[in-house]
Amino acid sequence: MSSSWDGSNDPGSQSDDSFMFERMHIEPIYDAFVCPLTKQVMRDPVTSENGQTFEREAIEKWFKECRESGRKLVCPLTLRELKSTELNPSMALRNTIEEWTARNEAAQLDMARRSLNTGSPEKETLQALRYVQHICHRSRSNKHVVRSAGLIPMIVDMLKSGSRKVRCRALETLRIVVEEDDENKELLAEGDTVRTVVKFLSHELSKEREEAVSLLYELSKSETLCEKIGSINGSILILVGMTSSKSEDLSTVEKADKTLENLEKYENNVRQMAENGRLQPLLNHLLEGPPETKLSMAGILGELVLDNDVKVLVARTVGSSLINIMKSGNMQSREAALKALNQISSCEPSAKVLIEAGILSPLVNDLFAVGPNLLPTRLKEVSATILASVVNSGEDFDSIPLGSDHQTLVSEDIVHKLLHLISNTGPAIECKLLQVLVGLASSPTTVLSLVSAIKSSGATISLVQFIEAPQKDLRLASIKLLQNLSPHMGPELADALRGSVGQLSSLVKVISENIGITEEQAAAVGLLADLPERDLGLTRQLLDEGAFRMAISKVIAIRQGEIRGTRFVTPFLEGLMKIVARVTYVLADEPDAVALCRDQNLAALFIELLQTNGLDNVQMVSAIALENLSLESKNLTKLPEVPEPTFCASFFSCFSQPPVVIGLCRIHRGKCSLKETFCLYEGQAVLKLVALLDHTNVNVVEAALAALCTVIDDGVDIEQGVMVLCEAEGVKPILDVLLEKRTDNLRRRAVWAVERLLRTDDIAYEVSGDQNVSTALVDAFQHGDYRTRQIAERALKHVDKIPNFSGIFPNMG
Repeated sequence: MSSSWDGSNDPGSQSDDSFMFERMHIEPIYDAFVCPLTKQVMRDPVTSENGQTFEREAIEKWFKECRESGRKLVCPLTLRELKSTELNPSMALRNTIEEWTARNEAAQLDMARRSLNTGSPEKETLQALRYVQHICHRSRSNKHVVRSAGLIPMIVDMLKSGSRKVRCRALETLRIVVEEDDENKELLAEGDTVRTVVKFLSHELSKEREEAVSLLYELSKSETLCEKIGSINGSILILVGMTSSKSEDLSTVEKADKTLENLEKYENNVRQMAENGRLQPLLNHLLEGPPETKLSMAGILGELVLDNDVKVLVARTVGSSLINIMKSGNMQSREAALKALNQISSCEPSAKVLIEAGILSPLVNDLFAVGPNLLPTRLKEVSATILASVVNSGEDFDSIPLGSDHQTLVSEDIVHKLLHLISNTGPAIECKLLQVLVGLASSPTTVLSLVSAIKSSGATISLVQFIEAPQKDLRLASIKLLQNLSPHMGPELADALRGSVGQLSSLVKVISENIGITEEQAAAVGLLADLPERDLGLTRQLLDEGAFRMAISKVIAIRQGEIRGTRFVTPFLEGLMKIVARVTYVLADEPDAVALCRDQNLAALFIELLQTNGLDNVQMVSAIALENLSLESKNLTKLPEVPEPTFCASFFSCFSQPPVVIGLCRIHRGKCSLKETFCLYEGQAVLKLVALLDHTNVNVVEAALAALCTVIDDGVDIEQGVMVLCEAEGVKPILDVLLEKRTDNLRRRAVWAVERLLRTDDIAYEVSGDQNVSTALVDAFQHGDYRTRQIAERALKHVDKIPNFSGIFPNMG
C-alpha cells in the first residue's frame, strides 16, 4: 500500500494530491494511453488525418489556436500541414483505456477502503479521503461506485476521528460525494449522521463549522432531507445564530443563510425559524402563500412570543393581510388571524400601526355581530382582548371613525352597546371590555364623552357592582375604570357606593390586604381618594367600616419601612393621605371624626408628612388637612373659666382685681394642644409650613399658605397670630408669594394674608417703603375679583396708599 501511495506529497495540498492521483496506477501506463499534448491518460482519444492520436479536447483547442492566430493548420507533433480538421474517434483505444482505468480505480478504491478506519495513520486516511474526492470530481458516475463500494458509512465514521484534519476532510468528502446525487444524500441521511453533522456547527474551530454548514447546505437541496435537518434539536437555532454572527467567515454566513432558505419548504422549519428570531420566511408565506399556507402561518404567528420591536415589524408587514383575513375569511381563518393580531397588538407602537391599517371597525363589528357572522364566545374574548390593547395605545379615538356613519368608540350608541355587552356576557369578556373603557377613560380627549354616555345609560350602579367580582382581573379592571371616572362623576359614584350593599366594604378590604402594594390596591385607594371630600354620608360609612384607621396604619407602616416600595408605592401613599384627610372636612358635623383625629393624633402625622420632600401631593394634602384641623381649633379650645366677683368686689371696685389664668394659647386664648385641639402653634407646625412657601409646586405653596392663614383668621387673636408668623420669619415669604403672582388663587390668598399682616403698625410701616409690595397690591386692586379688590383696598389703606376716608367699596368687614 505504502509503495503505491506517493508519500512525498503533502496530504493537505489539493493540487499535490490531485497530481499524485494521476500517477497512482496499479497497472503500468502504456505510452499509447497518454496524450502527447496533455501528458495525461486520454478519456476521449481521436485520430487526425495523419494518423496521430490525441485527447479530443486538446487537439480541438490546438486547431482553434491555429485559426485565431492565422497560422497554418499543422500537426502539433510532426508540424506538417494538415488539410482537414476532421477527427476520427479511436473506439478501440478508448475501450482499452476505460478497462485499464476501471481496473486501476477498483484497486485504488480498495486501498482507500483499507485506509478508512480509525486505526490507520492520519496521513493515509487523509490521502484516502482525497482520493475519493478525486474520483468523484472526475466523473459523476464514480459517486455510484463510491456508494456501491460501501465507502459512505466508512467516511461518516471518520467524523469521529481524533484528528481535526481528518474530521474536516471527511466533512468535505461527504459534501463532494452527495453533490447532485440524491441517492447518496438519502444514504447519508440514514441513522444519526445528520445529527452528527449538526453538532459540528457548534464546534470552536471555524474550519469544521465551515465544512459542516457547506455539507448541510448541500443536503438541504433535497426536499426529503429538509424535514430531517429541521427536526434535529438546535439545528435551526444554530443556523439562525450563524447568519447574524459577526465573527463567522462571510462565506459561512452565506451558506448558513442559503441552507435556511432551503429549509423553508417545511412549515415546521418556518415555525422554528420564527421562534428563533428569523420571522421573514413566515411573513413571506403569510403574504404570498396559498390560503391553506396563510392559515397555517397565521396560526403559528398567534402562538409565538415576540419582542415589542418584532411586533411592530410584523404589524407593518402583515397587519393589513391579517385584518383582511379577519374580515372575510371562514371561521377557521378568522380565528387564526384574530390570534395572530392578539399577539402583535399587545404593545403600544404595534397597536398604533394596526389602527392605521383599519383594525377598529372590524373588531367592533365582530363584538356586536349577530346572525351567521356571530363569533363564538372564545373568539369574542380574543376580539375584546385586541380591542383593549388597541384602545390602551394612547391614540385619539374621538377622531377615528368606525365605518361610514362616522361614529367613534365614544359615540353614545357604541358605548351603550359596550355597556350592554358587559352586562350580558361572561367574566373573561367583561374584563376585556372593561379594560377598553379604562383606556377610553384614561384619555382627556375621550373621557368626557364616555362619562356622558355612561350617565345617559344609567350604568353607574352596574359598573360599581363589579367591585365585588370574585375574579381578580375583572375586579381590577372595574376599580381602575371607576378611578379614572371619579374626577368627572364623583357624586354619582359616591351615591352608588353609599347605597350599595357591599361595594364600599369590598374596596376597603382590597386596600387592607397585607400583600405588599398591588396595582389593585393602588387603584382602589385612588378611587376613594378622588370622591367628594365633603360627602358626609360617605365619610360616615368609611368611619363605620374602619377605613380611616386602616389607612392611617398603612401610612405609618410605609413611613417606617414596614411596607417595601414598589412601583405603586407613591400613588398608594398619596391616595391614602387623601382618604385620611377627608375626615378633616367633616369635623364640625361629625363628633366621631374629631374623636378619630384625637385618638390617632392625626395633626402630628400631617405635620411630620409636611417634610416628605419629593412627594408634592403628600405635602399638599397634609397642609390642606392641617388647614381644616386648625380651622376647628377655635371651636375646640377650652376657654378659661373666669371666677365670679366676691360680695365686696361687686360693690367696691377697689377690692376687684382681674383674674390671672396661665398656660393659655396665644392665638386661641384658651387651653390648646396639638392632639386635642389641633393647634398649629402648640404643635410647632408654623415654621414647617413657612418653609413650604418657596416650594416649586404652586399647589403646595397655596396649601401651606392657606394653613398659615388660619392663625390670623377671624375668631382668633389676629395680633398674636401675626406675632407668631413674625417669630417664624414668615412675613417675608408671604410677601414674596404676593410678588410672584404665580396663579390667581395664590394671589387672592396672599392679598388676604398681607392685609392681615399690615394691621400691625410696625409691619405696615416697614412695608410702606417697599414699592414692589405696593405695586402688587395696586395690581390686585385693579385686576382682582370683587372680593380681592376689597381686601387689596384695605391693605393699601394700611400703608397709606389710599386715604382712609376714600372708601370705594362698601365696608364688608
